[in-house]
Amino acid sequence: MPINRRFMLAGAAGLLAASQHQARAAAPFANTLAPAWYRFRWGEMEATVISDGALPLGPPAGGFPSAPAAEMNALLDAAFLPREGITLEQNVLVLNTGRQLILFDTGMGDSMGADSRMFGPTTGRMLANMRAAGIDPATIDMVVLTHAHCDHCWGLVDAAGNRNFPNAQVAIAEADLRFWTDDANKRGPAFMTSFIDGAKRNLNAYRDRMVMVRDEQPVVPGITALSTPGHTVGHTVYAITSGGRTLVNTGDLAHHQVLLLRRPMWEFAFDTDPAQSARSRSRLLTQVARERHAVLSYHFSWPGLGHVSAEAQGFAWHPAAMNVTSLG
Repeated sequence: MPINRRFMLAGAAGLLAASQHQARAAAPFANTLAPAWYRFRWGEMEATVISDGALPLGPPAGGFPSAPAAEMNALLDAAFLPREGITLEQNVLVLNTGRQLILFDTGMGDSMGADSRMFGPTTGRMLANMRAAGIDPATIDMVVLTHAHCDHCWGLVDAAGNRNFPNAQVAIAEADLRFWTDDANKRGPAFMTSFIDGAKRNLNAYRDRMVMVRDEQPVVPGITALSTPGHTVGHTVYAITSGGRTLVNTGDLAHHQVLLLRRPMWEFAFDTDPAQSARSRSRLLTQVARERHAVLSYHFSWPGLGHVSAEAQGFAWHPAAMNVTSLG
């Protein structure tokens, strides 16, 4: 039977059924979102991805200034993504190692007033979603930062400047700590002033409990820091190994699962050193694809968990299947 005739017959049957069972009242729209968290096992550890909310970047040309518009549009079209605006996710990871609760990055938070909503009202949901997942912020033992940008460290303190994680140490690359707390770096793009003011407010609240991470050295057992500079001077990704498997928490190594995987040498607007960032991205993604490690990306589509494979002049993203019935 031709497909359009089949649809016509199905539609007619639906109209007949509806006429026989009229709804007495229209159902109201809920206009609410469920708490966003996803839990899975990783070897002997338990991992929970928690959303800080969507982060709209606006028109893609602003976020990816070196990308040819026609090529960028073709990639977005092929992936069924809108051309008019890029939206990133914020996938915060909480890792239960069996001994400690480790939080990777903190989202935008509300520590900087109106600046905390510079990307719109949909960010800053990490703490609410963390509590919905049954995790008390006071039980976090360590916050491990990939870098000190606003959407990664501004959730360390609340609007009054109080620590959101009162019992936690904070681990960060020393290069990033120095750079993003130095007023002398308030130059260049307009966002630098607010980024540095926010980093100072949040990081300085934990100065008495800082841990400096070092390239290829363990932060805690099972978690190894890997230096990937460029997006920031001290940007760091973390290899999480348990039960013979490795999950690489890539932070902002690549911001978009299509544009910066298919074209890893393209620039991103918020990179401190775009050329160095592209080299770090290409180098580490090549290694991860070759060694078939799993990836958790901070900004890829929720929950940011999957694999990358080498493809043509770049890489392809393969989202993991979300198991909602078992933690096995």
